[in-house]
Amino acid sequence: MAAACAVVVVAVVASRVDLGYFVISPGDAQSVVPLITVPPREAHPVRGAVLLTDVFEAQVTALGYLFDRLSPDDQLIPADEVLSPGIPSSELTAQGYLEMAQAKQAAETAALRRLGYAVPEHADGVVVEGVASGAPAFGVLQVGQVITGVDGVPTPEVCRFVATLSGLRPGTTARLTVRLDGFSGSGRPVRGAVVDRLVRLARRPPGVPGPTGCAGVHRGGGYLGVVVASQQDFVYPFPISIDTADIGGPSAGLAMALGLLDMLGGGRLTGGRRVAATGTIDPAGQVGDVGGVPQKTVAVERAGASVFLVPADEVAAARAKATPSLHVYGVRSLGQALAILGRLGGRVPSAAGP
Repeated sequence: MAAACAVVVVAVVASRVDLGYFVISPGDAQSVVPLITVPPREAHPVRGAVLLTDVFEAQVTALGYLFDRLSPDDQLIPADEVLSPGIPSSELTAQGYLEMAQAKQAAETAALRRLGYAVPEHADGVVVEGVASGAPAFGVLQVGQVITGVDGVPTPEVCRFVATLSGLRPGTTARLTVRLDGFSGSGRPVRGAVVDRLVRLARRPPGVPGPTGCAGVHRGGGYLGVVVASQQDFVYPFPISIDTADIGGPSAGLAMALGLLDMLGGGRLTGGRRVAATGTIDPAGQVGDVGGVPQKTVAVERAGASVFLVPADEVAAARAKATPSLHVYGVRSLGQALAILGRLGGRVPSAAGP
């Protein structure tokens, strides 16, 4: 009895010991079109499917380390490749939801502009992407919130925000104008009220790099302890919704853009095939690298895909896991992805206009 209790205690302790690694495992692959809602007059019936795919990501514990290490489809990666320096793991979920929200905007914009729609945009402040542990902003600001001003000075984009903040000395109390945007429990964006938040700035800790890439920045200015990015607001010609409940990260951008193009552009983009895609996308349609490509390859194989579009630099990683029934193509842009689908028999929507 005592031995059994000891084993249980050891197992409980091992399940809570963080080894400084994350494990990535194959997730799900699903058709993106059923997740998209547009006005009925804009939608077309779709033949075939565009699949988005994800991975499962979790911290590795002492209890699960050996299993994760031996699993042929899992990958262990150091925690510092997942977490930004000083950013706690507790922010990972919100960061993933923020990345997904940004990916949706980019996918919608790239697809609509490809079809010839005008999609105006304007700077809308700086969005909080991370808050360092113990920093002045910790417990005051949260991931997803948008800072639109400092001491009454508008900060529509990152360089204006950084320059304004850097002009304040350590020890100064800054008044931040903050829109309390956030996410529901399933990751849906929630628009918040605009409030003021007071934060007492500190000196930059040793070893923490100062801001770069912006003119007029004083490196000795007050330290807030946030990672921010410029927030763009886009004006779409009609309402679009993509329901990705409980899915985070930016890697579904390419799949969402292709799915939206398929629905809006005639419904024959895949030539009746099940086509999977992964890759980040920006509003100009440029495709970027993602993580977990081997695990995503396993997931799309299980879902019956015959074509897998991946970022150009990650073709080898996908082909290493693909069977002969899955044809992998590398792309660097939305236009290149459409050209491949056209060569495979898909009907590519015209770029001349809606």
